[in-house]
Amino acid sequence: MSTLRLKLPALALMFVCAPLLASRGVTAEDYFAFRFIADPAISPDGRQIAYTVTTIDTAANRRVSSVWVVSASGGAEPRQLSAEGFSSSAPHWSPDGTRLAFLSSRNPPAAQQIWILRLDGGEAHQVSHLKNGASSFQWSPDGTHFVALGRSGPSDAVPASARKSDVRHYKTISYKFNDTGWYDDKRSHLWVIDAGAINAATDSDRQLTSGDDWNDTDPQWSPDGLRIAFVSDRTGREYEEGFNKDVWVIPAGGGSLTKISDHDFEDTSPRWSPDGRRIVFLGKTKRRQFPQFYAAPSDGSASSKLAIGDLDLIPTEVHWGPGANEVRFAAGTKAQTQIFSLDLGTRRFAPVTSGEAAFHAFDINEKAGIMAWLSNTFDKMDDLYVSSLDGKDARQLTHVNAKLWSDLDVAHVERVPYKSTDGWAIDGFLVKPLGWQPGKKYPMILSVHGGPAGQYGVDWYHEFQVYAAKGWAVFFCNPRGSTGYGEKFERGIVNNWGGMDYQDIMSGVDAVLKQNPWIDDQKLGVTGGSYGGFMTNWIVGHTNRFRAAVTLRGVSNFISDDGTRDGAYGHEDDFRGILFDAFDQYWDASPLKYAKNVKTPTLILHSDNDFRVPIEQGEQWFRALKHYGVNTEIVFFPRENHNLTRTGEPKHLVESLNWQCYWFQRFLDGNAAAKAPDAE
Repeated sequence: MSTLRLKLPALALMFVCAPLLASRGVTAEDYFAFRFIADPAISPDGRQIAYTVTTIDTAANRRVSSVWVVSASGGAEPRQLSAEGFSSSAPHWSPDGTRLAFLSSRNPPAAQQIWILRLDGGEAHQVSHLKNGASSFQWSPDGTHFVALGRSGPSDAVPASARKSDVRHYKTISYKFNDTGWYDDKRSHLWVIDAGAINAATDSDRQLTSGDDWNDTDPQWSPDGLRIAFVSDRTGREYEEGFNKDVWVIPAGGGSLTKISDHDFEDTSPRWSPDGRRIVFLGKTKRRQFPQFYAAPSDGSASSKLAIGDLDLIPTEVHWGPGANEVRFAAGTKAQTQIFSLDLGTRRFAPVTSGEAAFHAFDINEKAGIMAWLSNTFDKMDDLYVSSLDGKDARQLTHVNAKLWSDLDVAHVERVPYKSTDGWAIDGFLVKPLGWQPGKKYPMILSVHGGPAGQYGVDWYHEFQVYAAKGWAVFFCNPRGSTGYGEKFERGIVNNWGGMDYQDIMSGVDAVLKQNPWIDDQKLGVTGGSYGGFMTNWIVGHTNRFRAAVTLRGVSNFISDDGTRDGAYGHEDDFRGILFDAFDQYWDASPLKYAKNVKTPTLILHSDNDFRVPIEQGEQWFRALKHYGVNTEIVFFPRENHNLTRTGEPKHLVESLNWQCYWFQRFLDGNAAAKAPDAE
């Protein structure tokens, strides 16, 4: 197992591309010029790395992705492979390296399908013809087929014009989801597709699994190509708040299923050993537990065994290798995201990377002896890097935003560790405003992250750069409930929403004000989205220290939130009881109960199609504050869901940030002439 770390001096060198002179700070509108890199994939011979770059088509108000390739040695400029005018994503190399497959929708509004491009020239051709498109895929080890995920259901056989009714009819407690909206009768299943098909009919796509009460996900070919592992809740209760996903194996030609995992809660992320005899997966034995690594025989002949017992992290991006006994994964830890290596023989794990950055989306090529990954820092967006397998000799291969960065001055972040009122150690972070001058007073914005199971860190945040460019300091922290600090810390919010998490945050405000007398304690703002929106609402109901508040998609009333959001009754783990049995706890934790205390001018931003925190949560908060005479406004974003500030329409995403700036300019800067973004 590799335990060497990427040394900090090497990491620092990777990011030395900032200009000596820059003309301005970051604006909200710079989002339209950002280039977003994703999906790195190393070629089988290790000489090239494919990836995608997403740009904004401002005129069409949409994102467009293209497939690129760059030499792993860094000796040549990156070049675009996919055709202009079409969005293409998720590149996957064929095992022999002669072809590159990707997802694309080249005839909108048709769904995305799998396309193949030969590296020796020629146009890409479509190989899948799934009625509802393909969402992900993987080459078979011999390069002759794909296993893909596609959705199918009874209504596929009935033309829309022939349907008797257009009502939505449900029999299960789960019937909507924030990202996808209202459920239909289609479910995700495995399909096997001939990789050699050219302009083939739909009968070349063979459905491998089926079922109307579950979704099959994360298919993984066995090394010999004879079997496929996947994840599914086959209890029939997936839509009845089920939590019992399992790992299954099915013959690639079809047949009976073999159950590999053996826990009553989520078992996910199956990965085959190189010899095909074992499968490693992530499993849980109780709700809200951090997932642990388990290993089991791939033929289902024996129970799974815990691979390591002291992993207090949340693993993602699981890879088997390099080697027969090593598994690699990414995980957030103490405001960073690092790549880790787990030795199944010694049952020990260690970081492969280190440094104040977010390392993610990694790929490994054992034969070539290299690892590729994406990394960003607080002052740089993601770029592609490559190193030896032990993390040494790292070098940067792309500079996708170099042209824009040559015009920008960006803010930097410093850690501010402190203690909460009960002595718990909390990580805080402070960003100075651009152009900071000693002896001058500056406003400060407190930002609270979503979740609460999430973390702020040292990676890129567009909104913080915009705040700093406006002349505002920014303070953010990871109160209990945050991930990256262990399961005990993350579960420290149980029965405690608005309790010690509030103390953690306000202790940080006090600490940073004490350490930085240049911050004007009479000009404090507060903002946050989702859980951060809840906490913003809670804060202004419990203190009048803040002069302005902007709450995004925030919970105001747990009583009505439960039962109307997409998760149905999902807060029992936070309040140690379901709503009907712990009504007072839910109401006591609802900001709406304390609306009469609010004096802070508050702007409410909410999305029409938010199924995670329904729109009525913003409406209740707005009307309560109006009732009590608070200076408040509400803005509704049409067509958007809970993910507005991450994946919303580009123009809406930018406008949301401009609404935040408008409110803070008006009430922190005292600019009565500040214009709202919708002002003519």
